[in-house]
Amino acid sequence: MTRCDAVVIGGGAVGSSVAYFLLREQPGLRVAVVEPDPTYALASTPRASGGARRLFSCPENVAMSLFGVDFIRAVPDVGWKPGGYLFIVPEAGVATLEANWRTQTALGARVELLDRAALARRFPSMNVADLAAGAWSPDDGWCDPYALLQWLRREARALGATYVQDRVVALESEGARVRSATLASGTVLAADHFVDAAGAWAKGVGEMAGMPLPIEPLRRFEHYFESPNPIEPLPYVKDLDRLAFRPEGRGFSGGLVNADEPRGFNFDEDHGYFEAVVWPALAHRFPAFEAVRCKRTWAGLYDQCELDGNPVIGNWPGRRDNFHVVAGFSGHGMMHAPAAGRAIAELVVHGQYRTIDLARLGYARVAANAPYPERGIV
Repeated sequence: MTRCDAVVIGGGAVGSSVAYFLLREQPGLRVAVVEPDPTYALASTPRASGGARRLFSCPENVAMSLFGVDFIRAVPDVGWKPGGYLFIVPEAGVATLEANWRTQTALGARVELLDRAALARRFPSMNVADLAAGAWSPDDGWCDPYALLQWLRREARALGATYVQDRVVALESEGARVRSATLASGTVLAADHFVDAAGAWAKGVGEMAGMPLPIEPLRRFEHYFESPNPIEPLPYVKDLDRLAFRPEGRGFSGGLVNADEPRGFNFDEDHGYFEAVVWPALAHRFPAFEAVRCKRTWAGLYDQCELDGNPVIGNWPGRRDNFHVVAGFSGHGMMHAPAAGRAIAELVVHGQYRTIDLARLGYARVAANAPYPERGIV
């Protein structure tokens, strides 16, 4: 049996951020990160769009993004693009957009509300006939998510974290505490704290710990597409129907999430989805995209929180005191990884949050079946 101070289960962006901040918060901790695939072939972060934005409704999510965007911008060689974000809504979405704007600006985010005429002036290629308003956040943007993951992993190791290429197959508990993790190799890791940062696989880890989680893998497609028609520089555009795309090189990267997609670990690529679903939405919103052509499609997984779309962050007091979950980000894992990693480090080292109070994202709402929904465009 190997003794650690903390075992982090999952070495993606979130798990590596936890390890990084644990060792920033308390140098010298013995931190083991258990990650079965150091190539991250099926991990969610390398298959993500890399967006980071402050346009949320829950104050906790806005605060995590405020920290996360500044953190990501300061990381070298991740290709940060300050292209901004634009959320667009019809008349039915205006009240929510305005309420979210009040929350965002009160917390210090720079967000501008645009009416239909202002949208048309700023983005002349956009069809605004069925739109009423937009929220424009010029300080947001996107990066290379795989580069950010590798930086977090590299820095965590430099601070002293040990990455173990293995898989957790069992967790042993005694009373309200998890005592050890058994790996597929037969190695047993004993620790004072365990962190479930397994992303789309987090539910299975929670089951081993006796902590049910409402987290399911949701397949979504990312497409790279190009258009021969000229168009003005665009930000990261999102609408209520979950069309979302951003500039990428000579073209664009994005997609349209199907909320009714059957849950499960499915990485099959549906090459007809772009033509059937994404292209009509693009061509409607930007007529210049009528001639768009999809060059590449790939599938990735959201760790979808079925309760309310918000992550589960924290332990289960009195039931699993030293088992901390940080999963269920529902597509926002990369942008919130820095703040969530810091939050878990604070809980482990100090027993409480010291920067952003994330108590409302804790497990209590899961146990009580009391959703705390995110009402921004998700």
